[in-house]
Amino acid sequence: MDRFFALEGPYRRELYPKHLELFAAGAKHRERCFMAANRVGKTEAGAYETALHLTGAYPDWWPGKRFDRGIKAWAAGDTSKSVREIVQEKLLGKPGQLGTGMIPGDSIVHTTAKAGVSGAIDTVWVRHASGENSHLVLKSYDQRRESFQGSEQSFIWLDEESPLDIYTECLLRTMTTGGLILLTFTPLQGLSEVVLSFMPELQITQ
Repeated sequence: MDRFFALEGPYRRELYPKHLELFAAGAKHRERCFMAANRVGKTEAGAYETALHLTGAYPDWWPGKRFDRGIKAWAAGDTSKSVREIVQEKLLGKPGQLGTGMIPGDSIVHTTAKAGVSGAIDTVWVRHASGENSHLVLKSYDQRRESFQGSEQSFIWLDEESPLDIYTECLLRTMTTGGLILLTFTPLQGLSEVVLSFMPELQITQ
């Protein structure tokens, strides 16, 4: 985590002004979308912010929202397999290398395995700077909208574009907490309902 968006080095902040703009927007906006081309660091940005909120280890320069206690969070993607290979790996490291992702190994308190998906993790407890533990659940869109019902969440990261019904459900989960939703994706589905919700100037009136 300390390698990214530092003052110096290959991932230094000055090289990523759009990423910094995204982070800063979190101080004022509950809903944010990082929609961009492939291979520009969208997933890294999402994983980085997720790790900061779970651990509370915000760097001095951090311009976005801060949580001063442990949080409940979700991180989700297309399928259970893609979540394991992308979201889980970015946050926790490759299978068998727990603690080599964005979340520092010494902050990971406990994990549980996901049933039916080899090597996949379902839940992670992360030590927050406040002394409390944050709770992260890894989810996927193929679990359908119903699996996103019920519980309140402080932070939700959706990597890859979600169906509108799942996005709407996630928005409801953060309403009572004043929580944040962050989407990171390339718009491969064109001018979908989710894309247009962030770009109203492109909506076509009937």
